[in-house]
Amino acid sequence: MGARIRDRLRVSANDAKVLQVVGEHLGGCTRVDLAERVRIGKVAVKENRRAERKRALSKVSSSRWAGAITRTSEDQYQLSLRCLFDERASLRRSIVKIRQRLAVPCGQRAGGVRGYLNQAERAQKQRRLQVLIARLAVVEARIEAGRPAVVVGGRRLAKVRHHLTDAGLSEAGWRERWEAARLFLTADGESGAPFGNYTISVDPVDGAVTIVLPEPLRHLANAPRGRYRLACTVTFSHRREEWLDRVTAHRAVRYDITLDPVRGRWYLDASWSTPESVLPTPVELAATGVRLLAVDLNAGHLAACVIDAHGNPVGRPFTVLTDLTGPTSRRDGRLRQAVSELIHLAKANGCAGLAIENLGFDDARATGRETMGRGRRGKAFRRTVAELPTARFRERLRGMAHHAGLVVVAVDPAYTSRWGAQHWKQPLQEQSKTTVVTGHHAAAVAIGRRALGHGTRRRPGVTAHDQRIVQRRATGQTVPRPRARGTTSTPRTTGTPHQGIKTCRDRSDQLALFPVSQDRSGRQPASPVYSDPANTGQHRQER
Repeated sequence: MGARIRDRLRVSANDAKVLQVVGEHLGGCTRVDLAERVRIGKVAVKENRRAERKRALSKVSSSRWAGAITRTSEDQYQLSLRCLFDERASLRRSIVKIRQRLAVPCGQRAGGVRGYLNQAERAQKQRRLQVLIARLAVVEARIEAGRPAVVVGGRRLAKVRHHLTDAGLSEAGWRERWEAARLFLTADGESGAPFGNYTISVDPVDGAVTIVLPEPLRHLANAPRGRYRLACTVTFSHRREEWLDRVTAHRAVRYDITLDPVRGRWYLDASWSTPESVLPTPVELAATGVRLLAVDLNAGHLAACVIDAHGNPVGRPFTVLTDLTGPTSRRDGRLRQAVSELIHLAKANGCAGLAIENLGFDDARATGRETMGRGRRGKAFRRTVAELPTARFRERLRGMAHHAGLVVVAVDPAYTSRWGAQHWKQPLQEQSKTTVVTGHHAAAVAIGRRALGHGTRRRPGVTAHDQRIVQRRATGQTVPRPRARGTTSTPRTTGTPHQGIKTCRDRSDQLALFPVSQDRSGRQPASPVYSDPANTGQHRQER
């Protein structure tokens, strides 16, 4: 976990020229080192020859520049390998699903697997299967050799070079973006160094920025010891106090200088890591009596509801709109705005954290063509699933909530929408008279209860809809109860044991017990499930 802030560098023409020259020189060194790291292949960390590569780079830059370059090359290599592993898993899932459907005759079903509609679609899927198998062979060969394909500057931008007319760019405009993306001006922080970084230093008093020039470019220095001082200054308005605390204590701060070729602006980014903190468990959260803001992620909006320590919804539910369309920067900004609104709601309602679903649609995205319908309707549904920013939302919320002093609890998403709509939509609507409650708000209640360790489903025998006419005992659905391991059935308080049962109501509004041999996961219950003697017919209704 860490923090990152940015300020604009209003450089002069001479400063921009020096930054461009230094960035191109270090960028060339970075590409040479990355190519060497790829040639070394998939080896242990001690065998990647980083010390040898660093000594060679120090001759054409400096020791600290060389350290940043070799660290960046290793990070890029490991990231590329992880991308290859993810692509291999995705291809394998797609191949398995297509083979399963090809094994079933057209228009028929076998063991829950549906065959393709006709011979034409089946032939297309057979051709697609061959394409996926060929792609999988290439990926597995790259993984075996430890040689991932890395494009410094971005593969997408590299492909735009062949489609300049479609992208609305000239060759000069594309070249400007390409060269800006391949600059390298990154200096890792160093605790004990002046102001936390010796290579790129920012004076907290006057905001002056100085850069250590590589050895071949020392003739451009305008400050002692081969340094170049920019004519502009920086202030870091956002989170300035945290930054000042670090630089005045000479703690490590990393700096990155980047160029936006579209606007023609230079920026300085400062980043640092924050100390790890021990997070409380859901049981500890419930024991302390805190509230949580439960959030259900949906296409176009976020449904939220405040849950108290006993699992009860408090107040009215909330809806936060998220219009995640347009360019990447716009989508990211709107997602940050939505997360900021969630954090504001959590603080305004006295919540100690947020509860979300641990969603991941990698499997669905890989096999969506085979499992998410056909035609326009299937394509629209797949597009909706693909546009859900599950991982980005989770990471953004985790980082921003950490800096706000809030805890984020991710729970299993199984059956939250179904059980929420079944057990909590109507009570939540009765509680929120002026707000239209949707199934997404009810799912948020189920998420919050699961995050606090409570059962998702309501126990039978709770207070009736109209308390003035029917008075019934309100059972302990708001009290923490022991959960039987290995099951997802509703936990009960101690009482008369009944092996493998669940409870439900009959027409006379009494409780009837029906044996259930398995839970939703298909496993036998690991321990007995106990029923409450207060809910076995001993308490009758009273008029």
